[in-house]
Amino acid sequence: MRRRRNLAASIGGWSARHRWAAILIWVAFVAAVTFAGSAVGTAKMKDYESQNGDSRKAGQILDGADFKEVASEVVLVQSKDGALTVSDPRFREAVAKVRDAVTATGQVEHVRTPYDAEPSPVTEDRHTTLLQFDMKGAAADADAKVRPVLDAVAAVQKSFPELRVEQAGGASAGKMIGEAIDKDFVRAEQLSLPITFGILLAAFGALLAALVPLALAMTAIVGATGLLGLTSHLLHVDDATPNLMLLIGLAVGVDYSLFYIRREREERAKGRDKRRAIEIAAATSGRAVLISGITVMVAMAGMFLTGNGIFMGFAEGTILVVLVAMIGSLTVLPALLSLIGDRIDARLVHGTVRLVTGGRVTWARKLGGRGGEGRVWNAMLTPVLRHPLVSALVAGGLLLALAAPAFSLRTGPQGFDDLQGDYAIAETFKRIDQAFPGGNEPAVVVLKAADVTAPQVTSAIDRFKERAFATGEANEPFGVEVNPDRTVARISVGLKGEGDAAEHAVRTLRDKVIPGTLAGVGEAHVTGHIAGSMDFNDQLGRSIPLVFGFVLLLAFLLLLTSFRSLVVAVKAILLNLLSVAAAYGVLVLVFQKGYGEGLLGFTSTGYITDWIPLFLFVILFGLSMDYHVFILSRVREAYDKGMRTEDAVAFGIRSTAGVVTSAALIMVAVFATFATLSLLTFMQMGVGLAAAILIDATIVRAVLLPATMKLLGDWNWYLPRWLGWLPQLSHGDDEDDRDDEDPTFRARHRIPAGV
Repeated sequence: MRRRRNLAASIGGWSARHRWAAILIWVAFVAAVTFAGSAVGTAKMKDYESQNGDSRKAGQILDGADFKEVASEVVLVQSKDGALTVSDPRFREAVAKVRDAVTATGQVEHVRTPYDAEPSPVTEDRHTTLLQFDMKGAAADADAKVRPVLDAVAAVQKSFPELRVEQAGGASAGKMIGEAIDKDFVRAEQLSLPITFGILLAAFGALLAALVPLALAMTAIVGATGLLGLTSHLLHVDDATPNLMLLIGLAVGVDYSLFYIRREREERAKGRDKRRAIEIAAATSGRAVLISGITVMVAMAGMFLTGNGIFMGFAEGTILVVLVAMIGSLTVLPALLSLIGDRIDARLVHGTVRLVTGGRVTWARKLGGRGGEGRVWNAMLTPVLRHPLVSALVAGGLLLALAAPAFSLRTGPQGFDDLQGDYAIAETFKRIDQAFPGGNEPAVVVLKAADVTAPQVTSAIDRFKERAFATGEANEPFGVEVNPDRTVARISVGLKGEGDAAEHAVRTLRDKVIPGTLAGVGEAHVTGHIAGSMDFNDQLGRSIPLVFGFVLLLAFLLLLTSFRSLVVAVKAILLNLLSVAAAYGVLVLVFQKGYGEGLLGFTSTGYITDWIPLFLFVILFGLSMDYHVFILSRVREAYDKGMRTEDAVAFGIRSTAGVVTSAALIMVAVFATFATLSLLTFMQMGVGLAAAILIDATIVRAVLLPATMKLLGDWNWYLPRWLGWLPQLSHGDDEDDRDDEDPTFRARHRIPAGV
């Protein structure tokens, strides 16, 4: 009975037959959404949209309070050896020089010193003080104006070698750290493209074959970015979302093209004509791309359940770029292959020989392999299938050993230590925090009332300060700002200690101090870095079970429907979870225990950034499905044609070994470039992603998957009778064009007569 052609085959066939129409539609689509997205601009999320709980409520009030946002800066003046105090003439002279120097730049206002009527803070030992001021103009523009101020402070430092005279603040951090991070991202992006191109060139041995996947991935990224400009007005996104889209879009876009082109070239090598080869590639690899793309998008959608604006924006961006890359692979790629034809291989590289005889293209086998089966993969697979139980136990044991450290995984917020490298400003922030605990990261109490300048409200604020300091968990600096219509007061108060001590101080303010002071005069909420991190972790703790459950359940249902096998679906989930757990273990070993410090050039903070584990789970679970779906589709295709399960497994893995290796190398290389960034968080993200993909494409797909399939035999395809209603989807092309028409193929793979 002739199988009904699948959706991917129908789309690919139409595109190949109407290649110019498909190409023009794609170009028009990318151009239209790019123009539309640029016209409306990408809507960036407001500060409060990245927060949760009480911090979010405080942020929403501040967002509508019309405060003039200014960039506050401080200059640390500190005796290096403790010989000078703020009372000494030399110390007073240094402070006066700093005040005059920064004022002379014309870029600052509201300068406060320890000698003013309203003095700036001084430590109890009087060896350290802060000179405080605001940058003129809007806070958003301050980093562009701060350079003359930094230079002025640096000039004063040269005149007072016995003192530390160092500047820090939002504007200076934005100028010095922001520029460094931007350069890091540019460098990572610039490295990703040539590395990807180099791997593709080595994989295909031809210039056009390497350029087509890269061009498709880049146009998909451009188109998805244009769409993000439109959708971001419905769901605002974080500044990092486009960077993440580039990372994911480059990985999946190239992978999808790689799967498709490899199958088309394989069919041409068998003697198929150009059109037929494209149709078979569409029906097989195209369908695998469709299943994989949907699975990846389902995994990304799990981030919507976090309730956090940053994660939701990440989900929005990654779903868009995967969707556009998938559509491009199914539509314009077959059209390009139809247009280019065999010219896609018009080059001789590394022992791959293109021979044109009578209009028919044949291929010399790759050096080191037979029929595309690389020596390395063949050498791995043969003993695995010969000794499946031992192989499964060894591979499973290795993964469990890698995953074991994950049980001691500790998470924490991003702080000053997250910045790696020679950045003096990070050390300045640490000195300020040591001298004035909590001064860098104060709690911010937002009080909303009919009139926050009314006597009863100001009295309540005074009582709040008194009781907060009386707890022993809060201290100077303490400040109160009032918005123009006097309905909101922004109260900042320093918190003593850090980590658990700072979190306890926030809880004390929320649960004990505010109810007895500010609650009676208005609506009060606590925000700030520490409070925001606490609220984020609380929300994350509540949402993690939902995210995991959603991703696992929908991925299971997709695989069950696609392969009509309960065992395949369950095993895919378990193998992917094992890959993720092993990646967590690598993260703990490298970044928490510090075993990779010397190699990667970082200093361990002793924990993993709090948002990394959930983010890695979602991204890795989706991306690892690429290989699983692609390999299993080839195995199922061979099984449906009559091969025994053991032979189908060997054939499926050997025939996909090259493309899986190339795809994995591309992903690992792209992700590894992020391990070169200055922020430890991005180093963790890059190493975690690269390690997981490498583990997944080698230990899991080359050893554990074939070993377990060999052990299970025909049980791999077990489907309970009560699930017999599931649709029967084709994993290959029409039966009348099967490879098994070749007697040699039938004999080699033991296909019974009459099948």
